[in-house]
Amino acid sequence: MRTVALISGGKDSCYNILQCIAAGHEIVALANLHPPISSNESNFFTLDEMDSYMYQTVGHDAIDLYSEATGLPLYREAIIGTSLQQGSDYTHESPEDEVEDLYRLLSHVKEMESIEAVSVGAILSNYQRVRVENVCNRLGLTSLSYLWQRDQEELLNEMILSGMNSILIKVAALGLDPKKHLGKSLQECQHDLLKLKAKFGLNVCGEGGEYETLTLDCPLFKKSIVVIESETVPHSKDPFAPVAYLKFPKLSLAHKVF
Repeated sequence: MRTVALISGGKDSCYNILQCIAAGHEIVALANLHPPISSNESNFFTLDEMDSYMYQTVGHDAIDLYSEATGLPLYREAIIGTSLQQGSDYTHESPEDEVEDLYRLLSHVKEMESIEAVSVGAILSNYQRVRVENVCNRLGLTSLSYLWQRDQEELLNEMILSGMNSILIKVAALGLDPKKHLGKSLQECQHDLLKLKAKFGLNVCGEGGEYETLTLDCPLFKKSIVVIESETVPHSKDPFAPVAYLKFPKLSLAHKVF
């Protein structure tokens, strides 16, 4: 099926693309929802971290590079709505709900690319799955979620062995240290993640919100993303579980040697 891949830049959305391709689907475009542009008296700026129940927004400053990296068209829309309906179901469409931002984006992609399916990197979030399926059903699209309810340790190891290079760009869990773990690859953090699962019950794929990632390279990419400059932004200075994320003032693309 002609498929658009929802991407956040994270490992899950990228790895699900590889699973779609392995299953015989054709990825024809990428789609992303980004934070809105806000303003103050002196300038305009884009929020980095939003209180969204649906979307990863950290790392959004790298997403524009994904089109050239993959050779695929990229469609982006701003997140205008908020998480109005926070229950397990989504039954009453409201223009002010952030789910409708996804509907608007996929409607546009369907019109432009004649898509039949949507690649979704959901693993454990039923909240997210229900809402994506609601949008897909309304648009007559098939949701392709090959990672859904997979064993997380097995899945993490598969991602590492697949040739993907994803780095941690946000940490928000007991045992994860911004100074130690931010900017490190999944492979470099795998041992610590497994230890923290045994000690504190951490979800090793970050499905409890423990961390977020940015994929710099994967087998789909024709060019890899290179971090030239990054900066750490503290979000919470909790002494036991500090929260921080990375911003990327300067990124570039590098040709890959095949």
